[in-house]
Amino acid sequence: MSKIVCFGEALIDFLSVPPAAPGEAVPFLRNAGGAPANVAVALAALDMQSAFAGMLSEDMFGDFLHESLRAAGVDTRYIARTSRANTALAFVSLDRSGERSFNFYRPPAADLLFTESDFQDGCFHGLAAFHACSNSLTEAPIAEATLAGMRRAATAGAVVSFDLNLRPALWQRGEDPLPRLWQALALADLVKLSSEELEYLALSEGSADAVRERLWQGRVRVLVVTDGPQPLAWHTRAASGKAAVPEVRAVDTTGAGDAFVAGLLAGLVEQGVKPSALESFFHDAAVREPALRFAAACGALAVTRRGAFAAMPRRADLQPYLELAA
Repeated sequence: MSKIVCFGEALIDFLSVPPAAPGEAVPFLRNAGGAPANVAVALAALDMQSAFAGMLSEDMFGDFLHESLRAAGVDTRYIARTSRANTALAFVSLDRSGERSFNFYRPPAADLLFTESDFQDGCFHGLAAFHACSNSLTEAPIAEATLAGMRRAATAGAVVSFDLNLRPALWQRGEDPLPRLWQALALADLVKLSSEELEYLALSEGSADAVRERLWQGRVRVLVVTDGPQPLAWHTRAASGKAAVPEVRAVDTTGAGDAFVAGLLAGLVEQGVKPSALESFFHDAAVREPALRFAAACGALAVTRRGAFAAMPRRADLQPYLELAA
């Protein structure tokens, strides 16, 4: 089986839980998280050959993340460790619909210290897909490493996947994320945006159509736009369409997009889809619809659970959600 490498940040999500009684302090529970790390864990839960590449601190939280990834079945051989910075922390509050608000403690953080030279050559051998997000673009050194990893993955013939997963609070005040975002978007074969992220890009490009046209000028072959409980949209240069998602009661939307991406990458890799075949795959309803239904079921199941790593679905759990999406 060909491997999928997920690159970028792993951090600690401190998830708020309701206090035992009114007026008592709000507890926060420690959870292993970070968008690309979530994708790696979700892929392992789906019985895919999954690996994580990134920098972890040698502090107690870095040890916890490393062990959590290993225990989840993720290949950790491409992880580097450092004592020069601590692990990034995210404090996450949930509203009644499970939607999140974040307070980040980053930078400084260990994940930002990864440089291109920290990539091991073996990371790109036997590679079927390489996945990254924008949180590893917020500082120049890690941004350069992210772009270099995407280029090396493309040279290796892998599908390069990019989930914008934009967190404005992680960017330095006054810095415009768009130049780096577009650098990464131009290097991806498969791009996943939320509807809010598409709107964000459209503000500078003039329209959603203009965003898509700019994407087609790079390597991008397929764009998928998720919209919470609403139908998702897919686009290629020549066609577009929508796909339903299961209707579920959300308790925590943390990691939903990551579970969706993992489900989609799993389907593509299992079918042996190469970058050059992505468009034809999406033009064939017989293979596209089951793949999107499976990915949507992964995302739907994740929102019914609390946490990040802990919420990632296993295949055995997905059948009821596949039936809801049918």
